Amino acid sequence: MIGYICKYTPVEIIEAFGEEPVRLDSGYKSHERAEALIHSNMCSFAKGVLENIIENNIEEVILTACCDSIKRLYDVLKDKVKFIHLLDLPRKKDPLAIDLFYNEIIEFMEAYQAFKNKNFAEENLLKILESKSFNKEKQSAESIAILGARLKDDVIEKIINSCTANVINFTCTAEERVFNIEAKDNLLKSYAESLLNLTPCMRMAEDRSKLINKELKGIIYNTIKFCDFYSYEYAELKSKADLPLLKIETDYNDSNSGQILTRIDAFLESTGIKKMEKQRAKKGYFVGVDSGSTSTNVVIIDENKNIISYSIIPTGPKALESAFKAFEIALNNAGLQEKDITSIVATGYGRVSIPFADRIVTEITCHGKGAFFIDNTVRTVIDIGGQDSKVIRLDDSGNVIDFVMNDKCSAGTGRFLEVMARTLGISIEEMAKVHKEVKENITITSMCTVFAESEVISLIAQNKDQRDIIHALNKAVASKAVSLVDRIGRKGKYMMTGGVAKNQGVVYAIESRLGEKLIIPFEPQIIGALGAALISLEGK
Repeated sequence: MIGYICKYTPVEIIEAFGEEPVRLDSGYKSHERAEALIHSNMCSFAKGVLENIIENNIEEVILTACCDSIKRLYDVLKDKVKFIHLLDLPRKKDPLAIDLFYNEIIEFMEAYQAFKNKNFAEENLLKILESKSFNKEKQSAESIAILGARLKDDVIEKIINSCTANVINFTCTAEERVFNIEAKDNLLKSYAESLLNLTPCMRMAEDRSKLINKELKGIIYNTIKFCDFYSYEYAELKSKADLPLLKIETDYNDSNSGQILTRIDAFLESTGIKKMEKQRAKKGYFVGVDSGSTSTNVVIIDENKNIISYSIIPTGPKALESAFKAFEIALNNAGLQEKDITSIVATGYGRVSIPFADRIVTEITCHGKGAFFIDNTVRTVIDIGGQDSKVIRLDDSGNVIDFVMNDKCSAGTGRFLEVMARTLGISIEEMAKVHKEVKENITITSMCTVFAESEVISLIAQNKDQRDIIHALNKAVASKAVSLVDRIGRKGKYMMTGGVAKNQGVVYAIESRLGEKLIIPFEPQIIGALGAALISLEGK
């Protein structure tokens, strides 16, 4: 077995030797062992691959010199594995580049032949290549493209299973190892040319904007945290591509797949290509369950879209138990039994854990739906919950056309305010009061919850007025929220949802920055659940 990472790797040469090539992926909760050998600031993908090699005791590795991080990985592995080879990948596919890559492949073959003490049989390679010959099939009319850095296989599979359109994977994990070898008299050179003619990698000197065509319904672009290569290409595509474009960022830690899938599901829903189960029942009672990180909210509506009852309870450590309890409370408040319910839609981070739901829909779509139902003049929804914040742009029909999220830390969320209230020794209700008149206009310089808490402790030690500190914290949350608004562009009217919408100080601070009043629903915490209930009724 020999591990590789790049699609330009001569996998078929390895197979012709009778060996098994295995693609090395990254996806570990910890890079502890890798960071003992390589700097902690190194690319997370390179660290993940190193962790994979250590974990699975891989003794043979072939790498390509695609970036400095992989070159550094090669340096680390030279003394750690039995066989390692670094291919110098040309950036073009002209005759000189083909000659260069052909020579690189020959050099690898000679090194591997000496290591394995095996003779290379060209006829074996020919059989393998002939088995992979093909004629390209025409793609379906509607497609969605995945570009940028590789995504984990489970995420790719989720997109394929969730999407009504054809999914075209332009990343380096695309399964496109199929060849039409014509010059069999110089098989290896023809093979080298075929490899370079694969869909160009982002690091190739090719205009990849040509991959974008009018049949695409949208692009999901994956970037690697702290990797400028992908960010540059994303910026170029954003300026050229006149179609929906979702940017996600991964560090190849398997703990963030849930957040990534939430963004992708919302994007597919907004572009109209997410698979939805068609429902015909329009009579009875319909339920929306919003299983959030801090609270679980349930709304019951009737067939005329009247809100019959709702409930709000803390989520606690067990999301499923909270969902059952909130559902039971809402049923009791409405004087209904579970058998009276026609359909249930679940949303929120815990939506996949609710077994009694008939469907699941992302909170992006549900908040947009609920907000537009409350007031159809709303074009921007600012939702600040317990652990994340998001801004959602709606069109004149209430459809989600754009959104941004801050789900990587608790900065500017309800959790941020809870921590600060505890530090100040006051209740969250006291924290929520408006403090328009202040003695000193203090500014909190850090939005990180940990650093901001230290800053607040320092201000307390300086005997600063408590109201001034609260005002500063409200300004900090407002600044974070408005920065999200500015990322998709300001457009009124604005509605604020989520538990933080009950904080009058934050509302006032956001209004001051936007220069416009916010619409605050009668109960801002249930808007996501209300949207889910409406989707349950409408069946779309």
